[in-house]
Amino acid sequence: MTDRTILVVGGTSGIGLEIARDTIARGDSVVLTGRDQAHADEVAASLGDRATGVALDISEPEAIAGHLAGVGRIHGLVLAAIERDANSVREYSIERARRLVTLKLVGYTEVIHTMLDRLDPTVDTGIVLFGGRAKDLPYPGSTTVSTINGGVEGLTMTLALELAPIRVNALHPGIIGDSPFWASKPEGVLDGYKSRTPGGELATMADVVDATQFLLRNRGISGTSIAIDRGWRIT
Repeated sequence: MTDRTILVVGGTSGIGLEIARDTIARGDSVVLTGRDQAHADEVAASLGDRATGVALDISEPEAIAGHLAGVGRIHGLVLAAIERDANSVREYSIERARRLVTLKLVGYTEVIHTMLDRLDPTVDTGIVLFGGRAKDLPYPGSTTVSTINGGVEGLTMTLALELAPIRVNALHPGIIGDSPFWASKPEGVLDGYKSRTPGGELATMADVVDATQFLLRNRGISGTSIAIDRGWRIT
């Protein structure tokens, strides 16, 4: 057991939950957030006494400081809260686009701004932002998602400069075959995606968790974006 605490925003389900679980297994404590307090408490209780749940919706950035007021000193921050949205230019929803832009680009930044006085200002402190491969592998309807994830890459670099010696990096997952979203797809849906990776397999949640922990803990890396896609980008 260590005296380190990691804040995982979006830690009640999917990859965020796996990151929280792995962090506890490594001996650290976790504060995990979800939109609903009761659900966040339930998930935290399932992880044991070194997990705490906090209600937080980062698409409402004005309320972030209040919701995080009770969180104490932290030694790492993972911003894994995401939403999926298909929003084309021809059938454009301003409301959905505004929510998604706010969630990642404003919400991520405001969480960091809010927690800055509680983040250890050393090179041992890591911040990990979640973008996605849509930033440079767009698909029909990815207009907002591709734009935002490109913005996450730019945000990563400016934050790494502003917040040094704290390190800031980003992960850009591709299709994560065993994530709840993709694993629930009908049989055969993933076959075409698998065929586009050099090894014929998709990245897994364990791959993303491992990369997250590397970026949280490795003192030699900052201002970097890493693709987690089993080499999909080279085929």
